[in-house]
Amino acid sequence: QVQLVESGGGVVQAGGSLRLACAVLGSTFNNAMAWFRRPPGKERELVAVIHWSGTSTAYADSVKGRFTISRDNAKNTVYLQMSSLKPEDTAVYYCAADRSGVIHSGSYYQYGYHYWGKGTLVTVSS
Repeated sequence: QVQLVESGGGVVQAGGSLRLACAVLGSTFNNAMAWFRRPPGKERELVAVIHWSGTSTAYADSVKGRFTISRDNAKNTVYLQMSSLKPEDTAVYYCAADRSGVIHSGSYYQYGYHYWGKGTLVTVSS
């Protein structure tokens, strides 16, 4: 059974940085991986996605240039480095894994993912 366990959330001041990690258990980790987030009172949205090899990534416009998704396949872990954080980045952040290893049209939507973590809360104070 595949399990995704997020860590690294917390409270940070605007302009600060935070790194999230997602450990994938029970899988060979050849999946495309993504980070989604759910801001308070809003729908869950894609933040970033990464190819199984790490050679291709995609980002939401709202985080481009500020967030970086990466992965360490030897550690079965995917990361989200967040910099220049803004109050509007406040959300519960979720890690998700696709059964496919590549980025495809479904990679930008929740339905494209088969496994989910429970989420970690990031709060950015102004």
